[in-house]
Amino acid sequence: MLPPAGTPNQGEADCTQMLEVRGLRAGYGEVDVLRGVDLDVRPGELVALVGANGAGKSTLLKCISGLLPPTAGTIRLGGESIAGAPPARIVRLGVAHVPEGRQVFGRLSVADNLLLGAYGRLRQLTRAEVAARIEEVCRTFPALSGRLADEASLLSGGQQQMLAIARGLMARPRLLLLDEPSLGLAPVLVAEIFEVLRRLRRAGVGLLLVEQNARLSLAIADRGYVLETGRGVLSGSGTQLLRAPEVIHRYLGVAATRVDAPDGVTAGLTERLRSVLGGGPGRTAGGGRRTIPETAGGDPR
Repeated sequence: MLPPAGTPNQGEADCTQMLEVRGLRAGYGEVDVLRGVDLDVRPGELVALVGANGAGKSTLLKCISGLLPPTAGTIRLGGESIAGAPPARIVRLGVAHVPEGRQVFGRLSVADNLLLGAYGRLRQLTRAEVAARIEEVCRTFPALSGRLADEASLLSGGQQQMLAIARGLMARPRLLLLDEPSLGLAPVLVAEIFEVLRRLRRAGVGLLLVEQNARLSLAIADRGYVLETGRGVLSGSGTQLLRAPEVIHRYLGVAATRVDAPDGVTAGLTERLRSVLGGGPGRTAGGGRRTIPETAGGDPR
């Protein structure tokens, strides 16, 4: 059983965009990384960010979660401005960020790592409610249920990734930001994690995914955005982007129907995850610099 999605504020934004980013600019010191990014995420939608290393994908997630203040532009969650807000406030509003590299607290127990995920709400929760949330995320990730007293450093890489996601779910987010959740994991663990994402999406949680495997992320996404040097240059449904020649040449390397891993691992995993996530046609795209138009057959031209 997954924790329910957060209750959105009332208003038009809830029916269209849960997250709305417009003209976002940000960087580190004098180095500009984001140069005017537009992006939307709707409730119950999985949106993929595609781009080379250094394109600004992780920086965008940090701006949304409050870890990095933008220098210009707007970020709205359910119609409420969160640009430059403290991370603790953004968490309370329903955003959880699962960073690249898991970043669990290795010397703390699994249970304590989970408690930190609910830290911003602990004053509003009884002990019984906190225990119920831990029980919920352990049902979501059964591998954690018998390891609550163990130090997080003793978990396998896959279990640490599960812990990182479970920690984010302790806050019962309505928007989940995921940075490279499959990095370094075996295909069977990737499938397990993306099955959880499917259930979160079904529960109405919005998902913004940065994933090293562009083919995999686009195959399971409702929509996607391509970032290049801090700018959104292309947007469309996951299927449209997967078939777009410029995406194939720059990020897939080969025709989208071919396999880039031994024994068909990538293709088989992609097909499995696509069926698991219900990969229907993407919703109307928006926000990118160029949106791929649809033909009668759905192929980009």
